[in-house]
Amino acid sequence: MVYESIGAPIDVRVVRLAGGDSHLWLDPALNVYVTAMDYSRGVEIHRRALWRDHIARPGWSAFGAVASVPAGRFPGNRLRRSSAAPSIHRRRLGHGAARAGTQAPDEVLVGVAYGYRGGADQWWNQQLRLGLRQAGCEAEQAARLLTDYFELTELHVHPDAQGRGVGQSLLTALLANRTESRVLLSTPEIPGEDNRAWALYRRLGFVDVLRNFTFAGDPRPFAFLGQDLPLPVNRSPAHDPGAPNRCR
Repeated sequence: MVYESIGAPIDVRVVRLAGGDSHLWLDPALNVYVTAMDYSRGVEIHRRALWRDHIARPGWSAFGAVASVPAGRFPGNRLRRSSAAPSIHRRRLGHGAARAGTQAPDEVLVGVAYGYRGGADQWWNQQLRLGLRQAGCEAEQAARLLTDYFELTELHVHPDAQGRGVGQSLLTALLANRTESRVLLSTPEIPGEDNRAWALYRRLGFVDVLRNFTFAGDPRPFAFLGQDLPLPVNRSPAHDPGAPNRCR
């Protein structure tokens, strides 16, 4: 996939994204998602309705990372949704999307994170419950794990901004002041856990809940990870395989 770089992002800041303003930030966020995951263009069309549905779920919260770009990078009035428009145009925020501080005229979204309170009626919860049962986890133990948790649904950083601490800033902002007992997430399995996402989760103390699970409709193996909330102040990068989040 080819994308247009904005150069080294300067003054990246993390802002809360309001559900009521999704018409201003949803398309740029989906562009970040598709680019970061290296998906083909068009995937965002199918994901848009799902992301909008998630906004209505209890406890939904979202944060974005925005970066200033040089003046004049947005000549004319090109539409974000045009498939011919460069990536940087599709990531330009609508006026008023960034609630924290004053939005600069030339700002683009370079990262997004959101999640919501998990529940037994949700597909992801049911998939994890199935995987735990298949792994021999007692129903009572699985029920304890899947009660009172925050699901980290999406966390993506555009390649322009990766390796600069943006993902950690987004994640810590999203998890700050949550009332749930723990946070759970799923992420694709990577040989040797050798990518930035895995490094971030381990650095923040996330531990194994279930490994090598295959979701219905997706052949890739995934790992479920978890961490107690609030996040510990003194975070250890070491992975403790015997941590209490794991259903053994």
